[in-house]
Amino acid sequence: MNENQHVQLKHLPGVDRVLAHGNAGGHFEAIPKSVLIPAIRWVIDALRQTILAGQRPLGMADLSLNTLVAAVRQRATRVMAPRLQRAINATGVVVHTNLGRSLLSPVVLDHLATISSRYSNLEFDLEQGRRGSRYSAVEGILCELTGAASAMVVNNNAAAVLLCLDTLAKGREVIVSRGELVEIGGAFRIPDVMAKSGAILKEVGTTNRTHPRDYENAIGEATGMLLKAHTSNYSIVGFTAAVSLPDLVDIGRHHQLPVMEDLGSGTLVDFSAYGLIKEPTVQESLAAGVDVVTFSGDKLLGGPQAGIILGSKAHIDRIKANPLTRALRIDKMTLAALEATLSLYRDESTAIQAIPTLRMLTLPLSVIQGRAAELKARLDGLGDNRLSVDPMDLASKAGGGSLPLLNLPSRCLGIRLADRSANALEAWLRNHTPPIIGRIENDRFIIDPRTLQEEELEMIETAFAALLSESTGNKQGESRIPDESVKQGE
Repeated sequence: MNENQHVQLKHLPGVDRVLAHGNAGGHFEAIPKSVLIPAIRWVIDALRQTILAGQRPLGMADLSLNTLVAAVRQRATRVMAPRLQRAINATGVVVHTNLGRSLLSPVVLDHLATISSRYSNLEFDLEQGRRGSRYSAVEGILCELTGAASAMVVNNNAAAVLLCLDTLAKGREVIVSRGELVEIGGAFRIPDVMAKSGAILKEVGTTNRTHPRDYENAIGEATGMLLKAHTSNYSIVGFTAAVSLPDLVDIGRHHQLPVMEDLGSGTLVDFSAYGLIKEPTVQESLAAGVDVVTFSGDKLLGGPQAGIILGSKAHIDRIKANPLTRALRIDKMTLAALEATLSLYRDESTAIQAIPTLRMLTLPLSVIQGRAAELKARLDGLGDNRLSVDPMDLASKAGGGSLPLLNLPSRCLGIRLADRSANALEAWLRNHTPPIIGRIENDRFIIDPRTLQEEELEMIETAFAALLSESTGNKQGESRIPDESVKQGE
């Protein structure tokens, strides 16, 4: 440690001095003590680490009480801000699991606000004047849209699969093709969910080929169910064979065994009608005669997180009566959002335009090109030759474990900043408010306009203006207040 570091450490004030100075000036009035004291300690410790590291020269002004008070206020503001915050999705991944999956329609949000801020008939039958079932809010419309005889909803699709297996096949064998033993995300796997349900997994076929005879040969006295799991998050190509759902239903009926299909993402829209890859619809599964089908509410459906269970009345009634149902039930806000989303499907053209997930998936390339051109003009208009913005023809993705082979043509922007690496640019934008999340390719920060909302073009322009201004300021040595990057792991 050199003499200068000794001097700086000696002039570093203690917690009491910073607290007294801030209180005297009225700077800490709106900050709760439970936040204030740790914030002061954090700032002092950050400065101490900076001094000891010797990587950034500090002047006496950086150690002044006024400077520290300003840093404490900044730290306290960050700590008190909601951890869950809005983000700008510039990745081109429509159903982005890490960024909240599907966006809700404004129509849905209006209904959600009304139901969540007022009393409702959640479990009250208005016609009979007595307690009712919360599932009645969505059961009717689900049956109407899909042709199902009965329906219910739980908190997510993994719960739906667990509940169905626990009800219909606990202690019995469930036969499933080896090529369909999917991992559904977050390290949760079909075999694990099945084991937790008490059902016994019986694999048939090989990874790439399974035939009807494989099921026939596996059926015995201990068999309780035939399960088909749609491989919505991956695809096996080449020398393959799989048993179709109608064929599996025929086998089940011949042996008087229930047949269940886990569609994973699930969709009520035939995407092939919009030039996209064909994905089996919920309606098609039910028309094939499956006894129970499960799928997610917050993926291709474009609604809130939920696990939807459809099927025959006899099977759904048994599932509803399972004690696990109460533990896995959804709340009034999810029900309100799901009902409002489903209502949009009564007219498919309305659903395509009003449900953000469907709109982004089917967005014409010409619209994306227009957004890319507008954003490029905005960034070029900042007039800083350090910033280069290049149009690039790349691909968007459906995301959310859906449509794995689908590459959606897109016009993206590849951005470089002369005095920052692509990784440094990504980190700065990620820590901006609101965070702008993109991807890096070929040493460029990529912005895909497919997943941008209309007002976000201006927000991105504003962020880059701030970045360029900050970069200029740093060159002139103007910014020395400790920031959130000083201490790691925060």
